[in-house]
Amino acid sequence: MRDGYVKVAAVTPKIRVADTEYNANIICDYITEAADAGAKVIVFPELAITGYTCGDLFLQEVLLEGARDALLKIAGYSSDVDALIFVGLPLSCNGKLYNTAAAINRGEILGFVPKTYLPTYNEFYEARHFARGMEEPTEVDFAGKKLPIGTKLLFSCADMPELKIGAEICEDLWTPEPPSIRHARNGATVIVNLSASNETTGKDVYRRNLVNGQSARLLCGYLYASAGDGESTQDVVYSGHNLIAENGRMLAESKRFTVGVTSAEIDVRRIVTERRRMTTFEMCGDGYRELPFSLKAEETALTRKFDPTPFVPHDRADREKRCDEILAIQAMGLKKRLEHTNCKTAVVGISGGLDSTLALLVTVYAFDLLGMDHRQIKAVTMPGFGTTDRTYDNAVKLIWSLGADFIEVDIRDAVNVHFRDIGQDASVHDVTYENGQARERTQILMDIANKENGMVIGTGDLSELALGWATYNGDHMSMYAVNASVPKTLVRHLVRFYADTCNDEGLKEVLLDVLDTPVSPELLPPEDGKISQKTEDIVGPYELHDFFLYHMLRQGFSPRKIFRIAKLAFAGTYDDATILKWLKIFCRRFFAQQFKRSCLPDGPKVGSVAVSPRGDLRMPSDACATLWLAELEEL
Repeated sequence: MRDGYVKVAAVTPKIRVADTEYNANIICDYITEAADAGAKVIVFPELAITGYTCGDLFLQEVLLEGARDALLKIAGYSSDVDALIFVGLPLSCNGKLYNTAAAINRGEILGFVPKTYLPTYNEFYEARHFARGMEEPTEVDFAGKKLPIGTKLLFSCADMPELKIGAEICEDLWTPEPPSIRHARNGATVIVNLSASNETTGKDVYRRNLVNGQSARLLCGYLYASAGDGESTQDVVYSGHNLIAENGRMLAESKRFTVGVTSAEIDVRRIVTERRRMTTFEMCGDGYRELPFSLKAEETALTRKFDPTPFVPHDRADREKRCDEILAIQAMGLKKRLEHTNCKTAVVGISGGLDSTLALLVTVYAFDLLGMDHRQIKAVTMPGFGTTDRTYDNAVKLIWSLGADFIEVDIRDAVNVHFRDIGQDASVHDVTYENGQARERTQILMDIANKENGMVIGTGDLSELALGWATYNGDHMSMYAVNASVPKTLVRHLVRFYADTCNDEGLKEVLLDVLDTPVSPELLPPEDGKISQKTEDIVGPYELHDFFLYHMLRQGFSPRKIFRIAKLAFAGTYDDATILKWLKIFCRRFFAQQFKRSCLPDGPKVGSVAVSPRGDLRMPSDACATLWLAELEEL
């Protein structure tokens, strides 16, 4: 359960209708199977002890007594099982019969949650047998003990305080106001649903959307266990469609018309973090009663998958849709700024690299939206000491292909004069040597913008900003930064998408060569005519840094937890030592370089992670990374 992960299981047993002894035995077998696999929360379907389709047999005392004896057997069997178990049964209380979920932990029955909404339409007739569940907890005499029953019950883990579980039953989820809403607002981080949802054409899609949507709205884990094979068919068929979702993401789903265990790991700590972040998720105190249970604190073996490129959809259709949407957002943001400032031109520095290429493509898109001539885009190439023929040629071809106004300003003479003025030895290739070139280029762009009544379009991306890989008041500065919230791993796909959809073979050829060029600021002289300064050799692989960035800012994960999941995500690509090395560098740079992000120019937000000081990241410039680095040192 370290790092907030708890393994859960939804189980569909093949029962016999009204055979409570048989059902108890098979439920016990599945408890063993799920627990042996590491499940700490195990959920069975609605009325699993008797079967959902008993009909008027629910009015028979012998069935109710059989259900009671079966529950006691299951509870006794679970005395050595390290899990919280939910199982459904009919329960008589104060002269009424209730459709309930019983919660069991280490041999003890903790309490009962009754079903609130009883469907009595179409094929359902539950109100014929059951009463609507009471909200306020009361007590029921069960096998000589007074046990709580009511919908306002939560089950709280003493060993993992973030884990609080609320229960609802089948139809409860399908109503306008499911009990799970109130459960979550009173602290439940995981909702279990004991269900007997019959199958009709298309119902699985609706059911899946319900579970996914509820987990998203309530910022919770949702565990749905449904009845399956073994239920009396007559006019209905049950498919055992089990679902496990977390905050709008489906973690696991059973194949329909099968029986068995469906399991996944829910990240409870992530849920708590997300609720803290979402100020509109308002908690309330409705007088819930919390029933404690215990679990052995141990590390959960993770089977869930972690995407190594969280910013980039893997499905091609989804990825292309994402790229099309982001380009539109970038262009619309720039369009508005150009309109508002009445700028006649846009000025873009073109290096032949990825970021400046994307910035130019977005600028062309915005000009098309405004009906403006591409010649009003001042595309400036500024060769320097590190410029290679390859990047220079690509910059020139790109500008001509897009019909922008080509301007070339060689910066070498000006930079050498500047070095002479400040006493810099041009043979010393230090940070002054590099940054002097970057600032000279920015000065040129700014002054051309003044001269042409234009606006300098920033090229730097989100990944560079996170690492502080920008020269302060050099490429760090612009008048509108179109790439500011686009991570480097996504920049590549945006350029590739443009290449694939531009219907211009010449432009496509240039863009593909830009994509094939190593990422470099080209501030150091080339070696044998080739790029000598490769960014990823210096600051580390961008795919790792984007992974770190996403899980630190979007998920609020600790460095230790990021390292843990990065090892799984990049297994076979990077070894543990490499991942840890770059994670330490990421944490150091992220904190140390905040002063650069605190004064960023405006730029359009395109995704859920951004570092604008006016929007997503209100971080002090002088915060210490001590705690984060100390956690990594312990590894």
